[in-house]
Formats: sequence, structure tokens, C-alpha cells
Amino acid sequence: MSIHLSQRAIDIPPSPIRKLLPFELEAKKRGTHVYKLNIGQPDIPTPEGFFRALHTDLPPVLGYGPSQGLPEFQRAVAQYYQSIGIPFEPGEIMATIGGSEALFFAFLAVANPGDEIIVFEPFYTNYIGFAIYAGVKLVPYTTRAENGFHLPAREELEKLVTPRTRAILVCSPNNPTGTVLTRAELEMVGQLALDRDLFVISDEVYREFAYGGEVPTSMMAIEQVRDRVILCDSISKRFSACGARIGNLATKNAQVWQSVLRFGQARLCPATAEQMGAISLYGLGQDYYEQVRQEYQARRDAIFEGLMAIPRVVCQKPHGAFYIMAQLPIDDGDRFAQWLLTDFSSGNETVMVAPGAGFYATPGAGLQEIRLAYVLESAKCRRAMELLREAVHVYPGSLLK
Repeated sequence: MSIHLSQRAIDIPPSPIRKLLPFELEAKKRGTHVYKLNIGQPDIPTPEGFFRALHTDLPPVLGYGPSQGLPEFQRAVAQYYQSIGIPFEPGEIMATIGGSEALFFAFLAVANPGDEIIVFEPFYTNYIGFAIYAGVKLVPYTTRAENGFHLPAREELEKLVTPRTRAILVCSPNNPTGTVLTRAELEMVGQLALDRDLFVISDEVYREFAYGGEVPTSMMAIEQVRDRVILCDSISKRFSACGARIGNLATKNAQVWQSVLRFGQARLCPATAEQMGAISLYGLGQDYYEQVRQEYQARRDAIFEGLMAIPRVVCQKPHGAFYIMAQLPIDDGDRFAQWLLTDFSSGNETVMVAPGAGFYATPGAGLQEIRLAYVLESAKCRRAMELLREAVHVYPGSLLK
């Protein structure tokens, strides 16, 4: 008699971002310096107020908190939203274990096993994992670098709607493309959701990161669909606090709220201490956001200029987030990313990238693409691009030869 794993245990793919870690560690053992552009882990210091709160604001007993989050946290997040014109009340905020749990709860709330959620690929790779956990099928529409990864006309999107479609998932500013969707695009999604009785799951983790004066539109700005929107958010990128694992879900739909509350009760509560730290972060003013935004814009420009120096690269300058998807003249992004760590070194340095195929649900899509996260200071980004350009020319699967 043999013992068997569940089908979800078999189906869950390795993270395309994290699966290269063993090769990175081996490269470092050889004394090679690795410029890590593969993962959205900023090097900007977490604001000091977070750590002060951990020392001064905690109770003598660190007990369980409410499943929906501390009231002080709910108020702080609601005040933040209201300050930027997003009309949420504290009782509509659900604290979660990072933005990841917010997205997972949203999947669980709107879809039964076998139901479908429309996504725009390339997309944040962990959507695949959340879908497998929930037994949900992701139905992708492939966007293109040539038009900046913007959305299709409604007629194209409507072809994907079936009797099992339950939601459309949007992410703006986008991970992994850096695209900032226009108000018109979001209005189109909202109208389709209204007409076909769908939810809209809106991943807005990178809201503060938009460049050149652009101001991202929240899905909540589309008034006629507010009761269908499930907004997912996080402090990880906004405040460079990825390890705190504090996010939130926000919704005006009372049925959705009650369902995610029960999901939250099943896991007891989000971390109490980190919520206290997060409360202090939401008190930061616009000066903080502007300083960080300027820093990321300089890094974006360094990365983009470096990519443009590589022959036959296809990419657009991103308008938001801190990622860029680029099609390189190579045979296979997975092989290239691994080769950078196992075989390539220049001046005892190399660069780490995320293979593009892992950001697609369509088999074979994104094969020649990579995602770069401009999370290092500008000088390091420029050096990493010098290494990448050299690597593309000498890579055995280079199409430049």
C-alpha cells in the first residue's frame, strides 16, 4: 500500500523567484558577489518609527488580537485611504498576514473549486499558488510589451467570460511589468464586472510608486462598482517592511467582509506586534512617499538605460512599481537565469534575475523574458546592467551570435 500526496501538493509549482536560491548560495560560496534583482526586497531602510513602536507600544502580555486586526490598525489604514480619496471605514478593513493572505482570502470568498478568475499575464507569480490552494482556475489574457502591457478592448476580454467566471483580477501599478492602468481601462473592467455580475479583485500594493507625475487610479475610484471591489494591500513595499508580514483586505461588500472574517477566525489573528509597528508607518506624511518615489525613479532610469544598451531588447519604460519585464535575445530565460549564477562571472560579480515564464499561466509564454526588480541603489543597478549586457553576449544560448 502506497501513500499519496494531494493533487494540490503535486500541482503547486516552485517559485520562479526563489527556486534559484541554491545556485545563489553556491555562487556566494565561490566568493562571487551577486547583484540581486530577482526579488522585490527593497534596500531602503524601514522607517525607524516601526522599531520604536515595537519597543514602546506593546502590552506587557503579547496576547491574541481580534481576527480582523487591532482597532487601532483598522483606524490607521482607513485614515490613510480617506486621505487619498478612497472611502473606507475602519470596520471595512481586515488585517491580514501580508498582501498574500488578503489575495488568498479574496479567492476563497468569491470562487468555488473549479470556478474561474480572469487575470492579465504576465502577473505576480504567487497568484498561481493562491489559485491552486483555492482550487480556482486562472484564465489569462496575454498583454504585450509592445504596447506597455496595457489591457485589451472590452470585446477581447469578454471572450474569456464563461458561466464559471467569478472575478477579474487587476494589479496597478503592476508587478511584474510596472504598468499603471488608466482610469478608462479600470472603468472598462468595472463596467464588464457590472454587466456580467462579477467581482473585481484589485491588487494595489504599489500605489505610491508611480513616476513622472502620474497618479494611479484606485479601482475604488469607479463608484458604480465599489460594492464589487475587493482591495488587497500591504505595508511590505510601501514602507520597505517585507518581513513584517502585515497587509489588509478592504471591501464595502458586507457578505465578502463576513466571509473573510470567518476565514480570519480560523487562523486566529494577524501578528499583534507588527500591527503596532504598522500603525506608526501609516502616520508618515507625503514627504516620505515623495523621497522614496524619487529614489525608485532614479533606479528605474538606470535599469532602463542599461537594458537599452543591449541589442534587440524589447521592453517599455515602466511608469510604476519597481519592476521591469524585458525580452532578451536569449533562448530560454530559466536557463539563462541559472547560468548567470553557475557559469558567469565578470570581475568576480554576477547578477540574479527572475525568469519571465513563471509570470505566465499560458504554457510557453515569456520564455525569452526576465523580470528585474530595481531594489538596489542606482550605482549598483548600473553595474548590474553592465554585467547583464556582457552576459547576454557570451551566454551559450545567446541569439546575438
